[in-house]
Amino acid sequence: MHLTLHADYSLRVLLYLAARPERLVSTQEVSEAYGISKNHLVRVVQTLGRHGFVEVRPGRTGGIVLARPASEISLGEVFRVAEPDFNLVECFERDKNTCPIAPACGLKGVLYEAREAFLGVLGRYTLEDVVKRSRKDLQDFFLPAASARGQ
Repeated sequence: MHLTLHADYSLRVLLYLAARPERLVSTQEVSEAYGISKNHLVRVVQTLGRHGFVEVRPGRTGGIVLARPASEISLGEVFRVAEPDFNLVECFERDKNTCPIAPACGLKGVLYEAREAFLGVLGRYTLEDVVKRSRKDLQDFFLPAASARGQ
């Protein structure tokens, strides 16, 4: 299993914001902190904003901030939005399935169950759960990037 970059970056943006809930953060800042293309992050932020995870404040003094408390952001919900076509195998997509053994194959049901278990585990955790024990560590980890900009 492999996450798309969109899902990976969505989780990274949310972690970055959750580690600094007291201020607006620019997409450029997140880009520099992770070494990720700003253009790609803009699309990720648009997705997160469209689904109510972040608030985007445009303009010269704008930025992004969590749209709701980290304790109310389910990792499972984020993953389902950021990874909408989470099909492990071709036969999960009825319209595109060309597998000749699909009608007799028992693997599809097992893989479907595994996918739902994966999503179920993510659904039991919030963004706050994954940052609450390490918020200070996360802030310190990103400190050099912020210090280089004089913040």
